[in-house]
This record gives sequence, C-alpha cells and structure tokens, in this order.
Amino acid sequence: MKQFLTPTRQTWLHRANPAAKLGLILLLFLLTLFTHSLDYIVYQALVMFIVLFLLSGHPPWKILLLVLPLMLVFVSSSITMILFGKGDTTWWKWGLIRISEESFYRGIHIGFKSITFAAEGLLYVLTTSSVALFYALMQKVKLAPKYAYSFMASVRLLPMVWEEFQIRRNALQIRGVRQARGIRGWVEQMKLYAVPLLSQSIRRAHRVAVAMESKAFRSDRRRTYYYPSVFSGTDLWLPLLLAIAMGGAYGLSVLYPFFGIADVRY
Repeated sequence: MKQFLTPTRQTWLHRANPAAKLGLILLLFLLTLFTHSLDYIVYQALVMFIVLFLLSGHPPWKILLLVLPLMLVFVSSSITMILFGKGDTTWWKWGLIRISEESFYRGIHIGFKSITFAAEGLLYVLTTSSVALFYALMQKVKLAPKYAYSFMASVRLLPMVWEEFQIRRNALQIRGVRQARGIRGWVEQMKLYAVPLLSQSIRRAHRVAVAMESKAFRSDRRRTYYYPSVFSGTDLWLPLLLAIAMGGAYGLSVLYPFFGIADVRY
C-alpha cells in the first residue's frame, strides 16, 4: 500500500510545508461545509479533481482507481436525502418514500459536498508524507513530541501487526484448525486471533514507551530535529492556487450554472 501511494513525480505541492498545507485544507473544508449553492459545490468538486489529477504526482490511472469508489460515496450520501427529505413539489411517493424536487436537489448537493471533501483530503494525503507532517506539527504548531512520535511509532507498528496476523493464520491452517459456521465460528475465530495479537501489541507498546521514557520525551527541554521543517516561497503559491481554484469555481457557477439554485436549504 505504501508503494502504491508513493508518487511517481514530485510537484511543487509536495514541497509545501505540511503544517501550512493542513491549515489551508481545513479552510477549504470550512468553505465546502458552508457552501449552500448547488452550482458552486458542483464546480468546486470539478476544480478539486482537476487539481488532484494535475498536482498529485500520481499517474491518471492510479487517481482513477482512488476516485472510482467516491461514486459510491456520492450515491450513499445523497440517496437518503432524496428518498426521505422534505419538499413541497412531490415527484413520486410510495409508502415512506417520498421524492420531491427540493429533496432531490438537496441530496445532489450533499453528494457533491461529500466527494469534494474526499477530493480535498486525497490531495493532502497524496502530496504529504506522514513523517514530514508530524515534524511540521512539532516544530511549527508546537505539538508535544511524546504525542507526535507516538503516532509515528504506531504507524510503523501496523505492518508488524499485519505480519503477525498472517503468521497466526498460516499456523492455524497448518495445524488444521477449523471453526464452526455462523456466530459461534466468528466468536471462536476472534478468540484464536485476538488474545495472541493483543498480548504481542501490549508488549511492543510497553517497550516503545520505555524507550521513549529513556529518551526524555516527557521533558519540556528544547529538542533538536534531524528533519527541520521550514517555510519557503512554495508556501506562498499554495494559497494563491486555492484562491484561484475556488474563485474560478465561483465565477463558473455564476456564468454557467447547471441548476440555477442559489440556496438548497429548505
């Protein structure tokens, strides 16, 4: 999975400071959250996907693989509002299901808002290293090192837990252990896997905690870092890019509206 998410080329967006990038992405989230214009949210989604394809550093086929599941997100987030939302102009009704014009447009709005959130999150994840993010949070946001390094250690331990799970599964198959079907078999399988994996994880977590304690991660003394996190001129281009993208989306929604609905709230 790590190799799959490794970009094939580095764009200037990869060189932006992760802390600054995180702050701007959070502002984008707020803008998307409080957008009630259907046309504007549609263009927001289109613009963010264009930026994702151009600046993520990944080939188009890989971006498509990551984007295709968002269609399910779009349908699942909009279908409830479409089928059970309120509205004055009823299009179709059957039992508890009632589709109205207002509920349909609000459902479409929620669907586009969901995939816009996803595109913004993907843009950040695909252009930011987790290690660089935590170093930036420690140095620029003053996040306590004991929390940042704990998160990084937990990320590094996940592959080891998965490897132990595979070893446990192969050992049970070699021994010919079979579980009953149904709920009883599920409970037996949980017992066979949960106790060994949890015990190993507790031991490993204890060793990591002792190592961090010996390195004085609880102290408030000034620390030095092997990877310095600095702001550069690239960080000035990022807000400019996002401002142009969101401004362009707003201009297109005014000049070329798809639906002509300024506010979908009922």
